[in-house]
Amino acid sequence: MTEQNTSAATLIRLSAAQLAEKLRAREVTAVDVVQAHLDRIAEVDGGERGVNAYLHINAEEALAVAAEVDAIRAAGGPEAEALHYLAGVPIAVKDLIVTIGQPTTAGSKILEGWHSPYDATVVERLRAAKMPILGKTNLDEFAMGSSTEHSAYGPTRNPWDLDRIPGGSGGGSAAAVAAFEAPLALGTDTGGSIRQPGAVTGTVGVKPTYGSVSRYGAIAMASSLDQIGPVSRTVLDSALLHQVIGGHDARDSTSLPDPLADLVAAAKTGNVEGLRIGIIKELHGEGYQAGVENRFNDSLELLREAGAEIVEVSCPNFQYALGAYYLIMPSEASSNLAKFDGVRYGLRVLPEDGPMTIERVMGATRAAGFGDEVKRRIILGTYALSAGYYDAYYGSAQKVRTLVQRDFDAAFTVADVLISPTAPTTAFRLGEKLDDPLAMYLNDVATIPANLAGVPGLSLPGGLADEDGLPVGIQLLAPAREDARLYRVGAVLESLLEAKWGGPLLAQAPDLAGTAALETQEAK
Repeated sequence: MTEQNTSAATLIRLSAAQLAEKLRAREVTAVDVVQAHLDRIAEVDGGERGVNAYLHINAEEALAVAAEVDAIRAAGGPEAEALHYLAGVPIAVKDLIVTIGQPTTAGSKILEGWHSPYDATVVERLRAAKMPILGKTNLDEFAMGSSTEHSAYGPTRNPWDLDRIPGGSGGGSAAAVAAFEAPLALGTDTGGSIRQPGAVTGTVGVKPTYGSVSRYGAIAMASSLDQIGPVSRTVLDSALLHQVIGGHDARDSTSLPDPLADLVAAAKTGNVEGLRIGIIKELHGEGYQAGVENRFNDSLELLREAGAEIVEVSCPNFQYALGAYYLIMPSEASSNLAKFDGVRYGLRVLPEDGPMTIERVMGATRAAGFGDEVKRRIILGTYALSAGYYDAYYGSAQKVRTLVQRDFDAAFTVADVLISPTAPTTAFRLGEKLDDPLAMYLNDVATIPANLAGVPGLSLPGGLADEDGLPVGIQLLAPAREDARLYRVGAVLESLLEAKWGGPLLAQAPDLAGTAALETQEAK
C-alpha cells in the first residue's frame, strides 16, 4: 500500500495501536510520526508556561531509528515481516532510567549532564523493538515526590490546567502523553508514581507485579518497592508496551522467572461477566473529594451493568500502610543514595576552606547536589536505621507490611480484582502543598498498599470531577502475577466510560496551542 498524507495534528492524537496499524499498512512513515511528535514538543513544552515534560530531546537518534524502520518496511521481505508490531511508534522514557547516548539526571543537580555507559534492560527491549526514543522526561528528584515540583530543573505542568501539578514522581511521563507529546512513555512506581500522575492527567498508568519487569538500569530509590511500568492513553496501549518490556532478566536479582501472560489478548477479551470486583472499604468515602467519589460510583454501576459482581472487602491494616511506607522507603533510599558521594561520578563540590578530606568533599557535594525533599528523606531513613531505633521503626514498618500483604491475600479470596479511586483528590495547584510534606504524602494513600505487597495496579481515567472539571482516576488491583486481570477489566471499563462520555476523556482536554505556552515561545 502506498503512503498517504496524514496531518501531524491527527498523528499525535492517535493511540499507539492506531499508529502501529497505519505504519504497518504504510499509510504513514515512522519519520513523519516522530517528526510530528518532535514538532508538538517544540510547540508546547518550552517557555515559562510550557508543560516542561521533557528534560532532554533525542531528536537525531529518534529520527534515525524511524528512518531505519521505514527503509526495512519499504524493502519488504523477511526482515520487514519480523519487525515488532510497535516498530516505529515513538516513546518517552522517565529520566530515572539509564540510556546510552542521552543524559540521565534523576531530576537532580548531583547527576546533571551524567551519561550512563549502558542501557537499562527495558531500554534495550525498546531498541530491539525499534521504538524511537523521543527523550527523557521530568520527575521529582530521585522519584521523591507526588507533584513533580521537586525536580532540580523546574516543575512539570498539568496539560489540563497549567497552574496545576501533573502528579509525581513521574509527572513528566504522564504529562507528555496527556499533552500529545508522546503516544507512550515509561515510568517508575514506588508508591504510586505511575498511577497517581495517570489519575490527575487523564492517562493510563500501570504498576506491574513486582519483579515482572526488570529494574536493571533504573536508578534505585527503594529497591523493594520500585517498579518500571507503562504510561499510555489507552489500556490496550499499556498492554502492548508492557508486553515489550516485561519478562525475566538474569541481571535483576528480583526478576521473576515466570513467562509473561498474553496481556494484549486480555485487553481484547471484552467482557467482565462473572468476575467478582471488590470495593476496598478503607480506600474511599471520608477524606475523598466528592467529585472523585461520584466518578468512582459511576464506574461501579457500569461494571455491575456489564455483568460483574460487586462485593465489599475490608483491608483494616491499610490505615497503617502510609506510615509504614514512609519509614521503609526513606530507609532504603538513604542506603541507595549513599553512592552519590562526589568521588566516583556526578557532581563534585570542594569545601571552600579547611582540610580536603573525603568526608568534607562528600558533605559539600551532597549539600549542594540534593534538594530539600531528598535531604529530608535521607535524614529520616538514616534515623530509622540507626542503632537503637531500627526495631522500633524500620522493623515495625516491615511487620505492618506483612499485615498489608495478608489483607490483600484475604481480599483476593472473595474478589478477583479490587477497585478504588486512584487518588483522593484531583490535581492541586502548583505550590499549594510544598510547605506541608505530610499533606503531599497523603496523595499516595490509595496507591501505596500495592507497592508494599508487590501486587499489580492499573489506573485509568474515570471521568471529570464535578467541582473543577479535572480528571479522576480509577484504580484496579489484582493478585501478584495476575496482571492480565487488570487489562481485562480495565479495557472493558474504559470502553464503557468512553461510551458514556462520547469518546476518549483526553478529547475534552484544553487545546494547549492556544495557551501562553505558545505565546512565550513566539515572543522569543
